[in-house]
Amino acid sequence: MAIYGYARVSTEEQTAEGHSLDAQARMITGKAMTLGDDAVRVFVDAGVSGGTPVAQRPEGAALLAALRKGDVVIAAALDRMFRDTRDALNTIHDFKQRGISLRFLNLFEGGDVVFNGHAKMLLTILAAFAEEERAAVGRRTKSVRQYLDAQGSYAGGKVPYGYRVGPDGMLVSIAAQQQVIVAARTMRAEGASLRDIRAKIEAQHGARLALDTIARVTKGVN
Repeated sequence: MAIYGYARVSTEEQTAEGHSLDAQARMITGKAMTLGDDAVRVFVDAGVSGGTPVAQRPEGAALLAALRKGDVVIAAALDRMFRDTRDALNTIHDFKQRGISLRFLNLFEGGDVVFNGHAKMLLTILAAFAEEERAAVGRRTKSVRQYLDAQGSYAGGKVPYGYRVGPDGMLVSIAAQQQVIVAARTMRAEGASLRDIRAKIEAQHGARLALDTIARVTKGVN
């Protein structure tokens, strides 16, 4: 029997105590020691959404491939491993078929949830709540970004072409790039293709733009 740990944080989550990868690893290691393993391997997915199926995460996939009958998987909390109800149920079903135990340290005193009928029933409900929370976080994040965009503030992520982030966190236009945007939109309105626009922009302005960048800055131009 081998004991493995799994830890995850998304890019949106704060690395506060209880969510940080280090905190999760410490909790998992402590539990593994009580089960007789003081050298547990912890698979860590950093910057990965809980809505992504475990099998499609880099370290999640590696964990699933490493598991054998009789092995134990430990996660600090349900939402560290699952924020999608279907993925949770499918994974637990797979574990049961393969004879693998799964434990969440915040549920059932860290006991197994795969071979416990009552635990599985409650787990279904909790997984549904975790999925709804993920959706709610997405809605809140979108609302915040829309508000910041309306205020002209940088909302994080890639800075849009034509702007830079000022010392006060506001987006400041870059004159040369704004001229490129105007030229690109004018050509698009005249029916030029994205590739033609890219070639002319490079020849006339010396700017080398990706096609997706040109598509973004000319979006909505007929």
